[in-house]
Amino acid sequence: MDTMKLEIVTPHGLIFSGNVKSATFPGAEGEFGVLPEHASLVSLLEAGVIEIEKEDGTVDSIVIDSGYVKVDENKTLVVVEGAVPIVGETESDMAKAIKEAKELIKKASNSDFAIANVEAKVETAAKTRF
Repeated sequence: MDTMKLEIVTPHGLIFSGNVKSATFPGAEGEFGVLPEHASLVSLLEAGVIEIEKEDGTVDSIVIDSGYVKVDENKTLVVVEGAVPIVGETESDMAKAIKEAKELIKKASNSDFAIANVEAKVETAAKTRF
């Protein structure tokens, strides 16, 4: 099975590193997906949600503010100012992550539509965990 290396980095360190089946990004021109062996590209990212399909088929969601993505055939590097993974072992951990994600997105975007879109994706991601 084809996979690609994905790394998501902030000024505070590495947020995600692993081999993935695919990833969807909130590009400045709209959402776009990346698969292994994708053509090389560099794109600005807006505040939104990165959805990562991992090797085992599970999907992780990471809320970001802004940055860029650099795609090569075998590696995708994301550099963003801030990121909040929507993860948690318990519902209270998940609620804390959701709260942090909503705060990040409200600081990063002045678009009510973008904020509502991210909140909907975050709530959906949380529901699939519990």
